[in-house]
Amino acid sequence: MSRYLLKRILMMVLTLWIIVTLTFSLMHMIPGDPFASESDQLPEQILLNLRAKYNLDEPLPMQYLLYLKSLVMLDLGPSIKSETRGVNDMIKDGFGASALIGLQAIAVALFFGLLFGTIAALNRNTWIDYTAMVMAVLGIAVPSFIMAPLLINYLAIKWPLFPVATLTSWKHSVLPSLALAFGPLAIITRYMRTSMIDVMNQNYIRTAEAKGIPTFLIVIKHGIRNAILPIVTFMGPLIASLLTGTFVVEKIFAVPGIGKYFVDGIFNRDYPVILGTTVFYSAILVLIIFLIDLAYMFIDPRIKLSSRGR
Repeated sequence: MSRYLLKRILMMVLTLWIIVTLTFSLMHMIPGDPFASESDQLPEQILLNLRAKYNLDEPLPMQYLLYLKSLVMLDLGPSIKSETRGVNDMIKDGFGASALIGLQAIAVALFFGLLFGTIAALNRNTWIDYTAMVMAVLGIAVPSFIMAPLLINYLAIKWPLFPVATLTSWKHSVLPSLALAFGPLAIITRYMRTSMIDVMNQNYIRTAEAKGIPTFLIVIKHGIRNAILPIVTFMGPLIASLLTGTFVVEKIFAVPGIGKYFVDGIFNRDYPVILGTTVFYSAILVLIIFLIDLAYMFIDPRIKLSSRGR
């Protein structure tokens, strides 16, 4: 176990380093800098002082090393466009809002996805199955930035059930959570249906049925537990993306989350904000994937962490 943990931690650090390096390189390949739009409005000396303040006057290798040094100290740097707040403060303030709507979206997608997928599998080739699959295809085909205006139109304007903008109460989080949940819900439904059909055709399921065990107990104790493994694999990047904010949806609903800061950082060419949010998202992603790998052992004891254990 200790050897496996050490190996995975080293792989996580290497992955983050590669992501930081690629993001830094691609970001600086774009012509211009954060002060290009102000070059005609500010004196040359002020522009030079601003570039020196944020180390933009240094050669790119030196900028890269300075950023890695601050990153090791868990300092994501100051925001170029905000004089009073650093990137750490922005992520600290925005993560709560992103995590709230993300957790709600995950709960909705997971609960109804497993439910609809299981019902479709148990009623294979019936109208129930066909209806669930049609709805799943629609959920996958319609992206969240299309679903969001539809929800606003019907659930906030025509039928004023929920408020739209900001995030001052739980009601404000309903519509963005639903907009985020539709796509994952559809994918989980399809995965669960396929996996459940395969599991229900296994010999141990037939043996349990031959013993007279009720179908409900067979599905709960044996079917869902074994069919959920593909869903667990899919949940890793899904959880990371939803917890750290889906940028377009947060922008549509004016949710003060990480996604809003990332989009604003791109428009403003705010290098520390772009790098900081990317690093934070990547760290959450690799950590959750690591936890998902550990979760496999508890879901299916036959899965081991190493070839020696296997």
